[in-house]
Amino acid sequence: LPLAWRPRRVCIVDTPECVNRRYASRVSDSRPLVVRDPRFREHTPSRPHPERPERLVAIDRALDPLADRIRALAPREASEDELLLAHGREYLDALGRLEGRSGQLDPDTYASPHTLEVARLAAGSLVEASLRVASGEAKRAFAALRPPGHHAERLAPMGFCVFNNVAIAAQALRARAGVERIAIVDWDVHHGNGTQHLFEAERDVLFASLHQFPFYPGTGALDEQGHGRGLGATVNFPLPAGCGDAEYGQLFDELLVPMLLAWRPEILLVSAGFDAHARDPLGGMEVSSAGFAAFAARACAVADEVCGGRLVLALEGGYDLDALAESVAQVVSVLAEPRLGRREFPAPTPGGMQMAANLRAAHTTHWPVLRERIQA
Repeated sequence: LPLAWRPRRVCIVDTPECVNRRYASRVSDSRPLVVRDPRFREHTPSRPHPERPERLVAIDRALDPLADRIRALAPREASEDELLLAHGREYLDALGRLEGRSGQLDPDTYASPHTLEVARLAAGSLVEASLRVASGEAKRAFAALRPPGHHAERLAPMGFCVFNNVAIAAQALRARAGVERIAIVDWDVHHGNGTQHLFEAERDVLFASLHQFPFYPGTGALDEQGHGRGLGATVNFPLPAGCGDAEYGQLFDELLVPMLLAWRPEILLVSAGFDAHARDPLGGMEVSSAGFAAFAARACAVADEVCGGRLVLALEGGYDLDALAESVAQVVSVLAEPRLGRREFPAPTPGGMQMAANLRAAHTTHWPVLRERIQA
């Protein structure tokens, strides 16, 4: 990622780059904020389920050796007003009638007596982490949350998700921190249908997803590119099963990173799912733990280049406990690096090169930067 290591320019006028540099200089403690708390384990299934408390037990054990390199951020519940930034009143009322009860919210999403409390805690904690990063208290943050959020729609739970944590955080940044331009990257193996639907008509929120397709939830096709004022600000990279570090790396370096640099967000949010891991039981991809670290390094480099380093990651999927723990530990280690090291992806494969060419061609109408790279 050459742009990430360009020599710094001297500020003469008050350009966005200089504003971002002054922001970064205010961050006196380079350690990332990390949200983790035993209360997130109180959302418990009544029968075996892949989205289970043991996921966070494994993550906590993996992050314990990094305790000196991270800063703990205490979780807090989202307010009703914050939840209403992304969900309808009728949905909150329906959920409220289930408070303290167990049952199924949809065929995949369960509720236990503490589910709504934990879900509010997840959403509020990500809002808090995002606002802290936006204010300059930290450059980077990682939130080890559950239940996950990117499938949750405005009026419905879906796919293990109750509240759309990342969407709520994005809207809170716009409403409370004055952030006008946000990029959301979703690298979960499943398409973030809820996040896409909440922002697909917005021109100032970029949603970019790399996901297995065709696959659950059935959305995220190449021609889903937003509509109205938001046309072009929804970017889907539907990928066939079997893609690994080389294929993902090519898409990051040749498509996603140039698009993010051209977009120039004020903050970068990531729906960080780890179910594209080669050992994950629900996905069909071949990404390694080191591959996820490279994803995070690219995200850090983009954030450093265009938005003063402002970067917030939220846990989504990832269901093999060992693979999840390894991957999260490597990602948080990247976030904790005071000086970002380079991490290379494997060389592109012939199949990956053709796939990247097809995806590039599909997005050049709304993204001239991709045409410029072809001509270069």
